[in-house]
Amino acid sequence: MAAGRPAPPLSPQEGQLPGFPLAAPVLSHPFSSLVTVWTLSANDCGSTGMLNPHRGVGFVSGLWKASYQAPMPFPQTFTEGLLGARPCVGRSGGSGVRISPRPKDVGGHLVMKQCMDLTGIESMDQCRHTLEQHNWNIEAAVQDRLNEQEGVPSVFNPPPSRPLQVNTADHRIYSYVVSRPQPRGLLGWGYYLIMLPFRFTYYTILDIFRFALRFIRPDPRSRVTDPVGDIVSFMHSFEEKYGRAHPVFYQGTYSQALNDAKRELRFLLVYLHGDDHQDSDEFCRTTLCAPEVISLINTRMLFWACSTNKPEGYRVSQALRENTYPFLAMIMLKDRRMTVVGRLEGLIQPDDLINQLTFIMDANQTYLVSERLEREERNQTQVLRQQQDEAYLASLRADQEKERKKREERERKRRKEEEVQQQKLAEERRRRNLQEEKERKLECLPPEPSPDDPESVKIIFKLPNDSRVERRFHFSQSLTVIHDFLFSLKESPEKFQIEANFPRRVLPCTPSEEWPNPPTLQEAGLSHTEVLFVQDLTDE
Repeated sequence: MAAGRPAPPLSPQEGQLPGFPLAAPVLSHPFSSLVTVWTLSANDCGSTGMLNPHRGVGFVSGLWKASYQAPMPFPQTFTEGLLGARPCVGRSGGSGVRISPRPKDVGGHLVMKQCMDLTGIESMDQCRHTLEQHNWNIEAAVQDRLNEQEGVPSVFNPPPSRPLQVNTADHRIYSYVVSRPQPRGLLGWGYYLIMLPFRFTYYTILDIFRFALRFIRPDPRSRVTDPVGDIVSFMHSFEEKYGRAHPVFYQGTYSQALNDAKRELRFLLVYLHGDDHQDSDEFCRTTLCAPEVISLINTRMLFWACSTNKPEGYRVSQALRENTYPFLAMIMLKDRRMTVVGRLEGLIQPDDLINQLTFIMDANQTYLVSERLEREERNQTQVLRQQQDEAYLASLRADQEKERKKREERERKRRKEEEVQQQKLAEERRRRNLQEEKERKLECLPPEPSPDDPESVKIIFKLPNDSRVERRFHFSQSLTVIHDFLFSLKESPEKFQIEANFPRRVLPCTPSEEWPNPPTLQEAGLSHTEVLFVQDLTDE
């Protein structure tokens, strides 16, 4: 889980964070638990309910009191004893703990041990490499590692994408410029007139020098090589100079801030810090770090800031084209484009800044509401279309299944009909062959002897269908002739055997192992008149 910014106080009526369920147990005292506590607020979640990995770096952001009034920080003595941690206010945007190496940890072993415990890295070399990438900033290293585990691209390997274009040409942009106060009294005007030539000469020479320097050495700010490093460096210098009580800085590039503001439908407040401007220090100390300003910014919008002396800040300055410092720009999604809807320039007081920001947000809130409704409608339309597509696919699959079954049934019937047809053809072919064989046998039969021939034998055949057939044969003829005669009859079966009754025996009419050459009628012991029985063997 990415580190979250400090959550706003819980409402006694609701008992939970606005827009986010209370997932952690409520603790009444920071010493009641020694585990790392993560506090999340609605500011960490957009309209999608997903955590933003770029907001906040503090790992122990605070504990909730039982009365749900305000986040309660760890005592300094406790946090300093917890893995060498010390209290952090600005880095995490509020009360919390910033983990850093103890002064005596020269070799960085304790830092690497802390980093390995927090990130789950098992290799000491990999942990050292990760810390070196983040300039031994354990907070940034752990956050970046947790972001990678959640699928968020590393700040050192951002996904290639075209940055969002911000519309700055809208004539409806609200602009509020605070001019420097005019000198009062004779003494003030005298001092102003005395210093005017020196100030004019100083800034003129400085501008000429900078202009000439561009021809000799290109402006190094024109090349943005490490935008995240520029943001982190500005945050460190800001905290060292103005303290840790400040709005939560968006820890990501300007393009990433625009993308998050567009995705979450939130206002994005951009602050460009002019290090050389005479009003920057006073604005940061008295206005930007005022508690009421911090509360408004942390609860109502995203806050991105950078110095114009950094390449990333200079690039944004070229896009927004500020006239003076301090400079604030309010950006939001308007007419489906990220648009600057308000510009605040000059030394503005805390109450005046709160009024101006509130006025800008109230005047443009309807665009965000309209966009949310359009997104919900598009989401509903997409869900409905997806449901329709799923229903269509289900119906299509059902129709395809029915068609497949019909096709299989037709194929099965076709194969069955083909099999029946093949059987019919085979049966027809068998019968035709059988008939041809009977005709051939009939043609090969020897002529029937005359009744007067003493060597003739009269045989009466009793067929299986109880019909009788009578014919004369010669004693010298083989029993095969009797078989061929019966075979040539239409009434005779395909397979049969011939049996004699007295004595009862089967005549060997066809060649076999016992009778390779069937005997003659005389050898078979037949008399001049015989009755033979034909037994059907077709079914056997």
